[in-house]
Amino acid sequence: MSALVESAPGYRARHTLPLRVEAVRQLKRRRTLVMAGVLAALPLVLIAAFAIGGSPDGSESGRVTLMDTATASGANFAATALFASAGFLLVVPVALFCGDTVASEASWSSLRYLLAAPVPRSRLLWSKLAVALGFSAAAMVLLPVVALAAGTAAYGWGPLELPTGGSLATGDTLPRLALVVAFIFVSQLVTAGLAFWLSTKTDAPLGAVGGAVGLTIIGNVLDAVTALGSWRDVLPAHWQFAWIDALQPQLEWGGMVKGAAVSVAYALVLFALAFRHFARKDIVS
Repeated sequence: MSALVESAPGYRARHTLPLRVEAVRQLKRRRTLVMAGVLAALPLVLIAAFAIGGSPDGSESGRVTLMDTATASGANFAATALFASAGFLLVVPVALFCGDTVASEASWSSLRYLLAAPVPRSRLLWSKLAVALGFSAAAMVLLPVVALAAGTAAYGWGPLELPTGGSLATGDTLPRLALVVAFIFVSQLVTAGLAFWLSTKTDAPLGAVGGAVGLTIIGNVLDAVTALGSWRDVLPAHWQFAWIDALQPQLEWGGMVKGAAVSVAYALVLFALAFRHFARKDIVS
């Protein structure tokens, strides 16, 4: 059958399931709009919390943290929003977009019809993975952009005040924040890989999404076990806040490079497992 399709006049596998079509389908999903609303609302919730509770102050503990400088400027507020959400909130859209890819088609019983269109299995996975990663990246960008705009409106524009003392020049602020966002996205590739792999193994989207979030949480718990010593260095969770090094007077690359290498290595293995499993899977839904 595949040989007949490949020899059909005008048929080109790379032209099936265009990225534009898949992106429009995903953009119209209610869960996409809800997740965008949640991410856009978080900065406003934080501003309201600071307005009600007053400006944060680290003088009582004797140690100034990123949270204590949140109201210093719009840039500080954006960095604080990332710090507050990177550990869990930003995990959810990545798991949702990547875990809801293949499993949702299977749950709707439309997967076999897509493949009968005919869309090659590898093409289907590449299209869905590319769109899922694109939406995940958009989620990573949406939060700091809204936070920067809302924070600037509430606290004014100025240099990024550093918890360690001093500040970054205004011209260096946006590039440093962009670097932070890029690293957070790379560090979330492990969650993306887990969700995508699970999505090819189950017909339940919530199972794939919940499984990826659960395994990410387990990784965070293991990283908190100091008895593991240097073994924690191979856990992606161990490096998830290495981006703090980007908010120093002198940019430090060591932790971010190690964290990115660990995350990419895990992600490549998980993506390969997803493609391998789906290529051999019997599609009955």
